[in-house]
Formats: sequence, structure tokens, C-alpha cells
Amino acid sequence: MQFLRSPLRFSLRMIRVFSHLAAFSALGLVACSDLSNTTSTIGPSGGSAGSQALRQSASGAGDALAGRPCVGSYAADRISGDFADYARLERFVDQMVREHGFDRRYLYGLFSQAKRKQWTLNYFAQSDKAIRRPAAPGSWTRYRGKFLDERHIGAGAEFARRYQSTLQRATRMYGVPGEYILGIMAVETNFGSNLGSHRVLDALTTLGFDYARRGDFFRDELRHFLLMAREEGFDPARPKGSFAGAMGLGQFMPSSFRKWAVDFNGDGHRDLWNPEDAIGSIANYFARHGWQSGQPVVEPLVAKGKGPIPLETGFSTRYPLASLMRAGLQSTRQVSATDHVSLLQLRYQRYDQYLIGYPNFYTITRYNHSTHYAMAVHELAQAIRHRL
Repeated sequence: MQFLRSPLRFSLRMIRVFSHLAAFSALGLVACSDLSNTTSTIGPSGGSAGSQALRQSASGAGDALAGRPCVGSYAADRISGDFADYARLERFVDQMVREHGFDRRYLYGLFSQAKRKQWTLNYFAQSDKAIRRPAAPGSWTRYRGKFLDERHIGAGAEFARRYQSTLQRATRMYGVPGEYILGIMAVETNFGSNLGSHRVLDALTTLGFDYARRGDFFRDELRHFLLMAREEGFDPARPKGSFAGAMGLGQFMPSSFRKWAVDFNGDGHRDLWNPEDAIGSIANYFARHGWQSGQPVVEPLVAKGKGPIPLETGFSTRYPLASLMRAGLQSTRQVSATDHVSLLQLRYQRYDQYLIGYPNFYTITRYNHSTHYAMAVHELAQAIRHRL
């Protein structure tokens, strides 16, 4: 965001922005007609100053861009293919036309290309049947073994060396240590080696209109995805991601992309398949979810007795430190002062470990609501940092 402080740098940036728009216009690839609404939709948390400048320039040219097609030569008089005769999809198209100014024939043509993913529906059906049980002995050992290995740690150290300056810049701007950005990328995609092979359009359309339990959520993500494609100027049938529609090195869902992705390399576009934009976007996500610079993440505890600890555990618990002490738990080091902390339990094969979870641990769980996930990110962060 430094360029906003210099009129010369701002002017140069605007020349680049309008060059992008001119190039898209020449190819017939200008974003759709209600670009004048995109800045207010995103709000102050969505994107870097560079991305916001792109939106502001497009907003000023809203009348000139009205009616221009989205990216991709899609046009049809009705929806055909796997999602033909889906009444709810017709209503969704109506909403996108009415509320966001999309061209109806464009959306009919686009959704005629969408493929229904029965495998994804089967997977979610099995997951929904699974009964949530208390963590069994060894559950953390098994989960940890999937990530705390040379494949992830070595790749993390190599990625950190390659993008050292970008990671340092993200830490300066957002206060998030680079190793935690690396920890997220390690768990999510192992630094891009597992980005997902499912078209995002197929995944979100399938789950939005054939997965009853969370259809509302996935339809809203589909709405954000179409807006995101228009804002960033890409063909919505092209991106690939997870079977649930998560994208890029950090696996953002479309709504998270529009709220928290940033243009960290300054090219006028947010692109989470680009390592620099991914680094800045993960850092921004942490900062916007309450990361406290310089503060701890977890602290090991020792149980003074052999009996069970009479307290509920989990990242969402909140206890004064005195309550943990009274329950028979003691820290091996001086505990950082804070109002309330979480009590975490990790189940190894032969014993249980208890830890204090500080607010920064809770921030990691905003990425994935799981104690195991956040601990894997934390331990990978430490392992990669020690490797460098």
C-alpha cells in the first residue's frame, strides 16, 4: 500500500491498471456490467490498495463497461447438460441477473458446461453419516504423522528460501511470522504440489444444487465465485481446486478470497495460485482474524496427578489460568499473562498431552476449526523455522 503515499507512483500504477483494462477490452474480456458495485461489495478488508485501485478505476468506467461480456465465450438460450431443468439453478441465475447485472445467456451457456460430480456427493454423504466421537488414544499421533515429515518440512524450507523477501515483507506489513504462513501452505497444498484437480465451477454447482444439508452455503460460494471471476478477469470454467471449491496455495473459498485475498505482487490482480499473492493473503487473513504480533501460540502443561482432568478441552474453551492450576495442571515455564486461554488435549498412543492455547492458536483455527489442524500448522511452522 506504500504507493498511495506518492502521487508519482500512484499515477504510474493507474497507467498499468488502465493498460490491463484496455487489453481485456481488446480481447472482449472485460468484466461484467455491474462493476460499479464491486468496491462496496468487497469493503475495506477485501484486497490490497492495488486491487482496490483496479476496482475504483473500473467503477469509474461503469457506464462504458455496461453490457460487455464476462471472460469466456458462453451463450445459450437455456441451460442444457447435467444441470438442465434444475429449477433452483434457474432461480439462482435470476438472482445473479437481477442483483449483480450478469447476462442471462452468458450464465445459461456457462452452466451448460458444468459437470455434476457424483463422487463429491458420495463423499459428503459418507462424511455426514460419520458419528463424532471423542478423540481416541493415538488420534493425534496418526494425524501428526500425515504432515510432520520430510516431504512437508523440506518443501517448506525450500519455499522459504525462494520467497524469503516476500515472507519478510508480509511479516512487516501484517505482523504474522513467516513460518506460520508456511505452516498453512504445508498443510493445505504442500506448497502447491496438491492444488486439487476439480473444476471449481463443477464442485460448487454440484454442492450448491445437489447437496441439501449445506446447499445454501455452497450456493453463496458459487455467487462469490462468479463475482470473483468477473472482478479479477478470468474464465470461471478454468480454475481447479479442491472437491469443495477451495482454491490456490492457501485453499481459500471464494467468499474468503473476496474478503481477504490481496494483490501482494502489485500486478493489479489477486491470484492465489501465485506464491506472492498467496503469502500476502494468508498473512492478511491471520491479521484480520486477530493474530497478536509477538505473542505465543501454545504452552505445554503437566498434569500433577494421574487422574482425569475435570475440564472440557478444545480450541473453543475459555478458562482463567487459575482454573487450570486448580484442576491439577501446571506449566513447566512461566505462562504469558492473558485473561482467558483454551485447554487443549492431544492424544498420543500411550499418553495424553495438555497445552494452553493462546489467542493466536484460536486464530489459526479460524482457517480450519480443528485442534489437530492448528497444532499441525504450529508444529510445521516450528520445524521449518528450525530447518532454515
